Amino acid sequence: MSLQERSDLIRTKAIELGFDEVGFAKVATLNDEGDRLKDWLAQGYQGQMHYLENHYELRIDPQKLLPDAQSVVCLSYNYFPEQTLTDKGPQIAKYAYGKDYHKLLRKKLKQLLQTIQDELPGVSGRACVDSAPIMEREWAKRAGLGWYGKNGLIINPKKGSYFFLAELLLNVPLEYTVPISDHCGTCTRCISACPTEAIAEEGYTLDASKCISYLTIELKADQIPEAYKSKMENWIFGCDICQDVCPWNKFSKPHNESKFLPSEMLEAMESEDWAGLTQEKFDALFVGSAVRRTGFAGLQRNIKAIRPDTEMS
Repeated sequence: MSLQERSDLIRTKAIELGFDEVGFAKVATLNDEGDRLKDWLAQGYQGQMHYLENHYELRIDPQKLLPDAQSVVCLSYNYFPEQTLTDKGPQIAKYAYGKDYHKLLRKKLKQLLQTIQDELPGVSGRACVDSAPIMEREWAKRAGLGWYGKNGLIINPKKGSYFFLAELLLNVPLEYTVPISDHCGTCTRCISACPTEAIAEEGYTLDASKCISYLTIELKADQIPEAYKSKMENWIFGCDICQDVCPWNKFSKPHNESKFLPSEMLEAMESEDWAGLTQEKFDALFVGSAVRRTGFAGLQRNIKAIRPDTEMS
């Protein structure tokens, strides 16, 4: 089987499993990107996400994850919803409307790898979702899934940025795809719109410790810092501001993944319901959801931050 035939087979099987974009990049050691990661960490932009300081060698060299890796298969999976839950009361990021994407993508990646191995005996591989120590945005850029936007996200000219990334490391060569050039141009909408000024003035660098997503999910503290409480703009889990204002997201189309649909209970939530949230209601609302990462106490903290006069249950 030729490189092109092998690549076409993988792309076809991935699309059949629901992935939207598929690209291929040649394995290499990411020395320059590793140096930038070191500089970013030295600035303290990771905040309390100390896990980003671990496994440096694994992050820059895929062959440390799969010793004979030759190719990185990069995939995207759409999560853009048909309708936004609310733009008036407390908001959660669109990616968290339904079930936790980690489990879904991990299952689909394993199915894809098994299919590849059935069709191509002797192929070995490793599936990676964003919890694996791999620089997935860099690989997605190299594989032509999009360019690295000023907001730090991968932007695709036909799909926008509302998609998850996933990777397969394989021990065979493929027909590698061509990277897409940067099309952010002089646009600074994401930079101007960020209420906490988390994006550098020139773009492309994110101080994650200021990001609303970090503050509402990763920050482990009893309270949101005072400097940011008035800037949360109703976000209680994650944030979509820099994506909502991005002109390229006019090309985003609604997903067709049933597991990403919000429950009727979540759709029915009003401001007063969030204020009266109980542990029992939290458990019912977020079965199998990424929102469970912040926990009931964390979500209460976030609601209190945007509604300081609210008496929580």
